[in-house]
Amino acid sequence: MDRIELFRIFARVVDCSSFTRAADLLDMPRTSVSAAVRELEGRVGARLLHRTTRKVSPTQDGMALYEQCTRIVADVEEVEGLFRQTSSRPSGKIRIDVPGRIGRLIIAPALPGFLDAYPEIDIDLGVGDRAIDLVEEGVDCVLRVGKLADSGLIARAIGKLPLINTASPAYLERFGTPVTPADLGDHWAVNYASPTTSRVDRWQWIEASSERSWPMRGRVTVNSAEAYIACCLSGLGLIQIPTYDVRRHLEDGTLVEVMPDHRAAAMPMSLLYPHRRHLTRRLQVFANWLEQLLRKELMVGDPP
Repeated sequence: MDRIELFRIFARVVDCSSFTRAADLLDMPRTSVSAAVRELEGRVGARLLHRTTRKVSPTQDGMALYEQCTRIVADVEEVEGLFRQTSSRPSGKIRIDVPGRIGRLIIAPALPGFLDAYPEIDIDLGVGDRAIDLVEEGVDCVLRVGKLADSGLIARAIGKLPLINTASPAYLERFGTPVTPADLGDHWAVNYASPTTSRVDRWQWIEASSERSWPMRGRVTVNSAEAYIACCLSGLGLIQIPTYDVRRHLEDGTLVEVMPDHRAAAMPMSLLYPHRRHLTRRLQVFANWLEQLLRKELMVGDPP
């Protein structure tokens, strides 16, 4: 096996902290991955990995080699990409992960157009609201909504996702319509708990250019957008939700906007990539396509 392929396999094992997971992502037998690492250790004359029954981790020598390997592999892929850009179309598989409803309502319906335009690209689409580890799970790109933690990943800002306050007609008939945040103490909310941290979101709004919040009372707490909307439709309380999520319900009258002058701040949307110097051409064309799609369908661009 050539050195570049050995470097690529070794880097993937370190990224995944697992021979089995690396083998799955590389579409190789686990025995071949283990043999490649042993061969590389023999060539460099050093032990590169600490191995346990649950996890593998780089030794000091292994980490030093890993940093060099990732740079070398990225350089090789860039050189290969220079020739592919002029001689052929973008090709290969892209693994992406996106929030559940954006994936189902926006991205999946539009994918046929992208795949028709790039017939040699395949998409592995992960759809869900769980925050994932890009490097460990071998994902090329994720779409994140909300403020970003300092993760060391490459972030590409897409725009802003507007939020709306809404309730069902049945709820408003029973409890009345809130007009200002001062009315919130007399109302109920469907509480939303983060599927990652379990923290319950507070009700938010902008007042005098500052963000304000209030802990709403609620008898139901959910951890998915689907359940959040369903409970609101059932009359269980007010919700704050991206406008695109409830556009159909607003149009057919099953949900009604409330407090339009006291919306929460729009949520930033970002594409995140692993910290690599170069992006493959297939990922570049997909990211450009996705940004254009989201700006068109979600109107997420910053206001003029």
